[in-house]
Formats: sequence, structure tokens, C-alpha cells
Amino acid sequence: MAGRLSDPEVMLAGVLEEDDEIRALLVDELHRQRSTLQLIASENFTSPAVLAATASVLTNKYSEGYPGRRYYGGNAVADEVEDLARQRARQLFGSEHANVQPHSGASANLAAYLALVEPGDTICAMRLDQGGHLTHGSPVSITGKLYRFVAYGVTPAAPDGSGERIDLDQVRDIARRERPKLIVAGTTAYSRTIEPEPFRAIADEVGAKFMFDCAHPAGLVAAGVHPSPVGVADVVTFTTHKTLRGPRGGALLTSAENARLVDGAVFPGLQGGPLDHVIAAKAVAFREAMQPSFKSYARRVVANAQALAGALTGEGFRLVAGGTDNHLLLVDLRDFDPELSGKVAQETLDRAGITCNRNQIPNDPRPPFVTSGLRLGTAAETTAGMGEADMAVVAGLLATALRRRDDDAALRAVRAEVRELREQFDPYPGAGRES
Repeated sequence: MAGRLSDPEVMLAGVLEEDDEIRALLVDELHRQRSTLQLIASENFTSPAVLAATASVLTNKYSEGYPGRRYYGGNAVADEVEDLARQRARQLFGSEHANVQPHSGASANLAAYLALVEPGDTICAMRLDQGGHLTHGSPVSITGKLYRFVAYGVTPAAPDGSGERIDLDQVRDIARRERPKLIVAGTTAYSRTIEPEPFRAIADEVGAKFMFDCAHPAGLVAAGVHPSPVGVADVVTFTTHKTLRGPRGGALLTSAENARLVDGAVFPGLQGGPLDHVIAAKAVAFREAMQPSFKSYARRVVANAQALAGALTGEGFRLVAGGTDNHLLLVDLRDFDPELSGKVAQETLDRAGITCNRNQIPNDPRPPFVTSGLRLGTAAETTAGMGEADMAVVAGLLATALRRRDDDAALRAVRAEVRELREQFDPYPGAGRES
């Protein structure tokens, strides 16, 4: 177990002195985050204020229902917290209505389906192996079991990097042929901008509703760095823990006209009591995202992703879609090393102190648990203070680790360099380190 912690570290780790086993594990996780690079596109470092709200006494309260319409007593404060979170979400995104109760992006998506269509209806969404999400109709997801999904994908790869973009002609052709009740935009592994208006036009042409899953670029949308689907889509879903830099959770945005449908889908349709402590933390994150510094942060996230993309290209990697417009990039490992799978790459980089996730690339010949790609993101390390020059260093360390993946001494050396780099960019610099 790690040595004695400073008071700020105790708060950050959330440790309990009387439970040595959990205390040790939480301290280990704090030290892991502070000594390794975090390049998972769906992760970020929250502020201490978000952590504090998540660990607050609101976890004790049961608040089934909505402000002013609860099924339990004692909810005066919880009502104010949720009203504040909803008001801030509306203000941040310019939406008429917000629901901040979903426990996750997956539950937010399922609530949107429940509000907009009926079980068995046809939904058009992006295929998982083309960049979509499990909740966009994968057969292993409940969404694929409750609804009939027809899938679109991306254009073929092109030598100049102009391919592997969402194929809007395919979306239109499928919509005209299948007449879906709902069209879904949004992805989990797509590095280019998604304009909402073309999807809206296709949905209107075939009489479909339009949903935008904004889980990944939500923070970029809030900062004006990515086009906003609010007011264009019938329902927008998003997570609060990726580029928005809040607690783990989900939310929905919609018009006043759809408010009752959406709220009824979340509760009582899908969930019971909300997590009031997480809603408080969402409110904190929404306020933080309204500050001018957050707009600067979002711009730096994109600039860092593009710098990382350029540096990796220089190391011999091929980038799906030729680069990135947002916080993430999808790396095709086959040009770098045809024998290197995403699974082996992820495990190798873990040993070298670089955390990322394997990911399928479009038309991947390898299965989902193995893959031919890696998904990388810059939101967390931008929060920690890294800039474009540091991304070149990261790319070099990553490439060295993968080239020398069978050399334990080389991987230890990379890990030492990673730790040295991390010490320059501590995500929680206000807290002392172990003594």
C-alpha cells in the first residue's frame, strides 16, 4: 500500500481509514492516474469540486419522481439541486428542456428510444464496427432486441484520407427504402465532424424523428467547437464524463413539446430514484463549462488531438478518416505492423504506462475483442495541462513501446519516461504526493 497521504489526497482518493482494503485500492487508483498517461477518449479528469459533490450527503436521499412531484418526503433540497442542474444544462446548451436523471449515456439512449418510438419499430443508426455504439442497435444490446435496426456506415477508405466519412447517401437510401421511425446520428469511434442538418433533412423526407447521440462531443458542443444538434434533433442525448469533464452520468435535451415524453421515459419508464449526488456533480460541471476558460480548453483538446494525429502519422501509423476534427482519433495499426493487433497493442501500452483502448476500425478483419485499431483521446491529458508539443512526445513513446513490445527493459524505460512526463502534468496539482 502507498505511504501516508496528504489531506487533499485523502479527499481525491475518497478513502476510508477504517476499511484498509478499499482504502488501499482507491489510493492505488489515484496513484495510477497520477503516474500514467490517460488516452481513453471516453475518460477525463474531473475537478475536485465535481469529486466533492459526487461524494456528498445527497447520496443518502431517495428522490423518485421529479422536482415538485416526488414519491417521498424530505426532498426540498434535492428539488433545488435538480432544478439548478436542469437550468444550467438548458442555459449551457440552449435547450428548452433538460432531463439530468439518466445514470449513463446508455440509459439516456434507451430513454430516447422509449420516448420516440414503439418496441419493434425500425430505427436507422450507425453500425458498431463502423464507429457506432452498442446502444445503436447491436444485437448484444437490449436496444437490438427491442427494436429493428437498419445500419449505415462510412465511405470506403481513400489514399488521400478523404474516405471513411459517414455515408449520407447510404443513410438516405436506407431511409427511403426502410422508412424508419427514427434516425440516429452520433458515434463512439468517429473522428470527424458530424453536421446535424443533413440528418434532419433525411428524417423529414421520410417522416422520421431524429435523435443525436452527443455522448462524445458534448463538451465541444457546449464550447462551440462542434456544431450543436440542439434545436435540430428531436432529442439530444449525452454523457457528462467525457469532453464535458463532469461525473459519470447521462442527460437528455429536447423541446418543451417533447418534455413530458422524455421525462416519462426516464421515470417511471426506465429508472427508479435518481442519483442526487451525481446530479449535484452534473450541476457543478455545467457551471464549470460555462466559464470562458472551458472554451479555451475545448479548443486545446482539438488542437492536441490534431497534433497527436500528425505525430503518429510521422511514426508510420495510418489514421482512420485521415485525421481528426474532435477529441479522438482512430488508429489503424496494420500499416505500422501487420502482425500487431489492437489487443496486443493495448496490453503492451498498459505495461508502458499508456492507457488506451483497442477498437475496431471500419471493415476490420479481426473480431471485436482483438481488433486492428486503437482509439485515442486527448481530453484528459489536455485537462492535465499538456499541449501540442507534448503530443509529439506521447506519440514517440507510444511508437517506441509498440516497436519494442517484446523487450521488457525497453518497456520499463518508456514507463519511466511516462512517469517523468506525468510529473510535469499532474491532473491534481493541489494535492501533495505520497511521502
